Amino acid sequence: MSGAVDLSSLKQPAATDVPSDHAVTEANFETQVLRRSMQVPVVVVLYSQRSPGSVELVKLFERLVGEADGGWDLATVEAEPNMRIAQAFGVQGIPTVVAVAGGQPLADFQGAQPEPQVKQWLTAVMEAVRGQLPDSPDGPQPEPEDPRFTAAEEALDRGDVEGAISAYEAILATEPANAEAKAALRQVRFYSRTQGLPQDAIARADADPADIDAAFAAADMELFNSEPDVAFSRLINLIKRTAGDDRNRVRTRLVELFELFDTGDPVVVAARRKLATALY
Repeated sequence: MSGAVDLSSLKQPAATDVPSDHAVTEANFETQVLRRSMQVPVVVVLYSQRSPGSVELVKLFERLVGEADGGWDLATVEAEPNMRIAQAFGVQGIPTVVAVAGGQPLADFQGAQPEPQVKQWLTAVMEAVRGQLPDSPDGPQPEPEDPRFTAAEEALDRGDVEGAISAYEAILATEPANAEAKAALRQVRFYSRTQGLPQDAIARADADPADIDAAFAAADMELFNSEPDVAFSRLINLIKRTAGDDRNRVRTRLVELFELFDTGDPVVVAARRKLATALY
């Protein structure tokens, strides 16, 4: 049944913490089943007072959950007064038992079952969700923060750009292939470079198209102003007008600017094609 049943229609406004009582109605279904199932599997037993077999199954699960030490939880639903729940699970007979994990039905069975089979089913459910529920103590845990990166980020927060650069360079001194440190260092160096740009950098470059340093400053300004296509075009046009060491110098700066972006960025892809044409 995993993922096949839409339980969203049974959500209600936020309620209080999950009570110890296992009886569930439409009013507290979201809290006691959907939300609780983010922490541990919730076994939903749909039963009827008119079905002695289903009542006995409820009693069995009540006893087993008491022995489970919090590894799973129980929700007993009387079907007749809670038909929307029964319909949501597609119940065709009573009793029906459904394990809900992560807000979705995971496994189910219908009809009374002997205790050994019920325990075997519970064991299979527990194994299937082990370490998978988002709010479970043994669920997926975020990667611990690298204190070296934390130090660099804190330096940036203080406005200490040179300190951040030094921190990233120290990481790369011991881990030359650290892609995250490489990318961060490129970004911080670019940011540092833009802090010293003259306000009229673009006008200066436009006034003297042959001035490579002025073109670099203007391209940085345009990139900082979120105009990467303009910045790239400026340097590509400069490559067309230069040769030898000057051309290599401009190409190197352009490639450095490309590396500030994802390789698949459409602006970068288009600029690389133009660069290839300009070079060959």
